[in-house]
Amino acid sequence: MRFGLFQELQLPRPWQPGAEHQLFTEALAQVELADRLGFDYVWLVEHHFLEEYSHSSAPEVFLGAVSQRTRDIRLGHGIMALPPAVNHPARVAERIATLDLLSGGRVEFGTGTGATEAELGGFGVHRETKHEQWAEALDAVTRMFVEDPFAGYSGRHVSMPPRNVIPKPLQRPHPPLWTSCNRREAMLAAARNGLGALTFAFAEPDQAAQWVTAYYDVIGSPECVPAGFSVNPQVAVTAYLMCHKDEPTAIEQSLDSHYFFARSLAYYFNHGRPRPGRTALWEEFAIDQSRAARAGLDDMSLGGAYAAVGSPERIRRNLRQYEAAGVDQILLIAQTGRIRHEHICASLELFAQEVMPEFHERHEPAERRKTERLAPAIEAALARREPARAAPVDYRIAAGR
Repeated sequence: MRFGLFQELQLPRPWQPGAEHQLFTEALAQVELADRLGFDYVWLVEHHFLEEYSHSSAPEVFLGAVSQRTRDIRLGHGIMALPPAVNHPARVAERIATLDLLSGGRVEFGTGTGATEAELGGFGVHRETKHEQWAEALDAVTRMFVEDPFAGYSGRHVSMPPRNVIPKPLQRPHPPLWTSCNRREAMLAAARNGLGALTFAFAEPDQAAQWVTAYYDVIGSPECVPAGFSVNPQVAVTAYLMCHKDEPTAIEQSLDSHYFFARSLAYYFNHGRPRPGRTALWEEFAIDQSRAARAGLDDMSLGGAYAAVGSPERIRRNLRQYEAAGVDQILLIAQTGRIRHEHICASLELFAQEVMPEFHERHEPAERRKTERLAPAIEAALARREPARAAPVDYRIAAGR
């Protein structure tokens, strides 16, 4: 398996002067450290108006900074919202290609629709058509990557005349494509589109094994018709991270903040009715150390959300179950709530030293075997995808201002 650092940029109130500046400065330092330690990916969400839960509203800017401070770590959008009212397809293609060039070809392009009323309503995106908007936008963006010039688009939600969308990405035909998934049906849809599955649900190992099997069954079937011009057969699942030699210390340093992550996620995505500029979720949730004490070590014994919380030995045992389930990558959520920066960094260092090596050692041979096994199916899938088009040779943009 490979390992990604998953960043929401959480900032519970109360906010002191300079709090957001400190948050971004520390997050950049954490990613720089992760790169030096050999972590494989960093993933940045794109969320808007979800105060306290996520202040990552411009991930392409953050990742642009990361591209100049790191050498090897892959730079992932997990995810970029594609409804055109949020991000116009041409601007998406331009930003992704620019980041790919700046980073030397390290971009992972994850996409999705957006889910919360705070975001969809804020941009005027109609919930009932958001998946149609995503599908059209993704088709248009991937064509902008490969068509020279882009031959234009006339859809229900995306309409644009021929233009040469520049620059083009360094990776050809384009960066690996992913999409967000929070249930089995969404994973199967990802497979039908030839997309990597960023599974933001906290799946137990047995559940993950079922999902992975179903995903790869579809990848290898005639159902797979790529949304882009490559196939990215990958499954990633999420887990909280706090690695410490002393398990009670790992729990004490992180569990309240991980609990805040879970509660604020449910608040914005399900039942909450936020008051813009007036949320105070940490206090509203009545989070305190007694919750962590009541949870106890037994909550850490299984996989799921807390698979990477505890001692290196416990984490290795948990993650081996996901490796056996066929999971390709673990998305590690290290920065939640009020976890201190120095504790996050110490956790990353210990995890990289005592957990990652055995999984990295086994990953490359397993990935080669998977690539060889899937090669005929991927070739057949790409043959089912409508090819790139050519713009009319006599097309000219009208003169005038």
